[in-house]
Order: sequence, then C-alpha cells, then structure tokens
Amino acid sequence: MAVMRVSLVQLASSTDSAANRAIVEARLADLDGASDLVVLPEGTMHDFGSADHDLTSAAEPLDGPFVAMLAEQARRLDATVIAGMFERTDQLPFNTLVVVAPDGSLAATYRKIHLYDSFGYRESDRLSAGDIEPVVVDIAGVPTGLMTCYDLRFPEMGRALVDAGAELFVVPAAWVAGEHKLHHWRTLLTARAVEDTVAVAAAAQGGKRYTGHSLVVDGWGSIVSEAGDGDDVVQADIDPAVVAQARDLNPSLSNRRIRTPW
Repeated sequence: MAVMRVSLVQLASSTDSAANRAIVEARLADLDGASDLVVLPEGTMHDFGSADHDLTSAAEPLDGPFVAMLAEQARRLDATVIAGMFERTDQLPFNTLVVVAPDGSLAATYRKIHLYDSFGYRESDRLSAGDIEPVVVDIAGVPTGLMTCYDLRFPEMGRALVDAGAELFVVPAAWVAGEHKLHHWRTLLTARAVEDTVAVAAAAQGGKRYTGHSLVVDGWGSIVSEAGDGDDVVQADIDPAVVAQARDLNPSLSNRRIRTPW
C-alpha cells in the first residue's frame, strides 16, 4: 500500500452554520492539494453551543448545504474529506461523521455511538445515539475505522474496528477543555494506537472551549505531529508498512484469548 498523506484541520466552529461553511472553505483553500485525506473536527457544521441551544433546528440532511460544500472541496482537492455534522432525523439528530470521496460522492457515514454523558454534561438529552455497528471505509487503499470524540474512551470500540479490518483510526472530536482533559486526550489516542497496532489521526476543535491538540500517532504509538490549542493544520504521512511491522513484531491482536462480540 502507498503512503497516505493526511491533513488535520483544527478550527473553532460557531453556531452560525453559514459562517462555518465559509471558514472551512477558507481553511481548505490553504491546502496544497497533495493530501489523500483531509479531516475536520466533530461539530464542524455547527457547534454544540450552550446546553439549551436547539440542535434539532440546526441539524441538516445529508444532502444539505454542509455536505454539498464538502463535496465541492473534495473534488477540488482530489482528496477524501471527513467532517462532523448534526444530521436531521424525525426525532433528535444524530452526531454524524460524513466521509466524502474525491469524486464528491458520499462514501460513508458514522453516527456517534457513545454520547457524552460525562463530566456533568448530557449529550443524550440533545442527540440520538447511532446503531452499534463499526464503520470501516477504504481511503486511498487504507482500511479506516471511524470514531467520534467520546468513543475514544471505550477500548472495545477500537477492538471492533480492528476486527472489521481497520489499520487507521480517524477521530474527529470536540474534546471539551478542563482539568486532566489534555492528558486524557493524548493518553487515550496513543493507547488506542498501541493496543490495536493502528495509526491514529485525530482532528479536534480548538479555541477557548475545547482542548485542541489535533495529532497523528503511528502504529507504534509515537506522536508524529501535534497542533497547539488554536487554529492549525497538522500534516503527516501514514505508512501502512509501519502498522504491518508493528503487528508482526507485536502480534497482540492475534494473541488475544478473550474476545467480546460486537
């Protein structure tokens, strides 16, 4: 497999969806077009806002203006683009990742399974959880598993993704800032890489509310590149050969004796 060039675009979205689309277009205009994969954070379409902010009214369908904008950018960059949105339903919206292929088609969606009912917050009061099903999509020849933010705290999700063939995890997030949170973010991302012998590419929201520090981790669990807490772009090469070497020398996946069915 060829080396994958990934670009993680760290930004701070607002509750103005039209303004967010303009920000994404401006940020992606600065990319050089050499990326195979461009990843934007969870909630890029529209920020979570305050606890009483109406996400149901803000949500869009998959054929709405946000995905249409991503499709235009994917075609322009000749790259796969992944970003987070709130997807309209007949009930509470889904917290959805969309994967847009280089030809502009919608290649896959992942609806967040583990809602952030933690640290005094209840995401489940505002959004619906997705079906319990791992989503792995081929991107530039690399089987790529999808997680969103809080999913990172559940190691069984990583196991399900590698059992479905993943060699790379993509983790868009709006990781809320606070005591211990940056340490948790780095530790959990590197732990998922080490225990599942995968590369990890995590694109986070920045700004005052969120932790930022988008980063790329290789198949050995080493941080290859990391952003700060403001607007930034992290670019790195992901080499499937490194994952294969890690799995050959550390065959912990095949040495498992306890397996939990998904």
